[in-house]
Amino acid sequence: MPQMGESIAEGTVSKWLKAPGDAVDRDEPILEISTDKVDAEIPSPSAGVLAEILVPEGETVEVGTVVAFIEQGAMAGAAPAVEEKPPEGKDERVASAPMHDTPPEPPASAGRSTAAAAAGAGAQRDSAEEKSTDPACTATSEERLRTRSTPVVRRIAQEAGVDISQVPGTGHQGRVTKQDILSYIESGGAERAVAVAAAPRPSAPAVAPAAPAVAAPPSAPAPDVSPTTRPRVPAAAAPSDLWTRFQREVEHPSFPVRDGDRVETMDKVRRLTAEHMVLAKRISSHVHSVIEIDFSAVDRIRRENRSRWAKRGARVSYTAFVAWACSRILRDFPTVNGVISGKNIIYRGSVNIGMAVDLNPGLIVPVIHDADDLSLVGTARRIVDLATRAKSRELAPREIQGATFTITNPGVLGTMVGMPIIPKGTSAILGTGAIDKRVVVVTDDATGQDSIAISKRSFFSLGYDHRLVDGADSARFLSQLKELLEDFPEDA
Repeated sequence: MPQMGESIAEGTVSKWLKAPGDAVDRDEPILEISTDKVDAEIPSPSAGVLAEILVPEGETVEVGTVVAFIEQGAMAGAAPAVEEKPPEGKDERVASAPMHDTPPEPPASAGRSTAAAAAGAGAQRDSAEEKSTDPACTATSEERLRTRSTPVVRRIAQEAGVDISQVPGTGHQGRVTKQDILSYIESGGAERAVAVAAAPRPSAPAVAPAAPAVAAPPSAPAPDVSPTTRPRVPAAAAPSDLWTRFQREVEHPSFPVRDGDRVETMDKVRRLTAEHMVLAKRISSHVHSVIEIDFSAVDRIRRENRSRWAKRGARVSYTAFVAWACSRILRDFPTVNGVISGKNIIYRGSVNIGMAVDLNPGLIVPVIHDADDLSLVGTARRIVDLATRAKSRELAPREIQGATFTITNPGVLGTMVGMPIIPKGTSAILGTGAIDKRVVVVTDDATGQDSIAISKRSFFSLGYDHRLVDGADSARFLSQLKELLEDFPEDA
């Protein structure tokens, strides 16, 4: 299952375009997948025969999960049976894998390649490695894989004082999912761990130091609570309050249903959008600044060049002017074009502008890569192309990934100004309001006299992550954008 976007962790196999035993060419579509952002056909990574399908239609799996095997070269004569075993000595990776309760790795013959992304192959190699060569490390690579859960799962476990290694995982290769950790807490697993941690410890260890945790008899009353794995619970939070807190902060709260109400289960797009928005709001320290911009110069240039652009098959909108202007000044504001990653700051080496497109219902953000290399007309054509294919769900995975800055235009529906949420993985988003005629006071530079005039104007809001972008940088960015749009170059 390939990565279809930076914030997407799973995908659904919508349709298999090939059946086991069918010959496939390199880059020939073999299946369709669906995520909350895009529906796409996935091409074959190599030529051969589709040997085995591991994930049926309609099933949702995590990114990196192997969904099929392809036989290559001379071995591509026929699809092997599922029970086929590799010859002895031919597959050291399988032969050396330690025994676990988790499902075994799918069989792999010489010349096989997977229809998953490189991340999936890496995950399989990790799960089949021998134990660490470090004599002080007794955990297998599969056990280490289980602890490398998502940040949300690790945060929930830390706040609940739960050792992830004690939680039964149902995810890919035994990974602990969010539902696993929440179910574990709801069933009282966290309270049992707290009770064991709070119990008086005997002067001598109950278990010999050399005995691994997995060797404990089934009747053992509690998991290992050695100092290295002892759960840590915030002193101010009682275990009974933690679950309520998780429901309130991690899950969406529930409300009573009244007479006349209609209740519908959220579809996948709405559910994942809700989770992403809550996560983005929780991570970034949101601040918004607003500025008013005069579009008189832009409006004049559009009128004068509309017929010339139409002959070239180009439709240059106000949004194209804004995107072009942003692409030219983002290089001067590396923090606005960057992002905080852990304790580091990533200053992006390219300017990739995401353009929010309304799907009614739903929203998708295709990306204009290297936008600062395009002319005004080139930017306009790219916007029209991406928006058209977004609404018909024909975007490729790469076309919704890698944004360094985002523009959303609620003004096209009449909104005066919006305060958008910063997409995860970036530090700023520009919201453009409606461009309307307004009565304004104009001061003559020569005489200093004021007069009343009518001009097309709009309010722009910049939402930025205050952990990285200072208020002064936000003000300078908006001022430079205002100056460029109000004195727009004729040769753009």
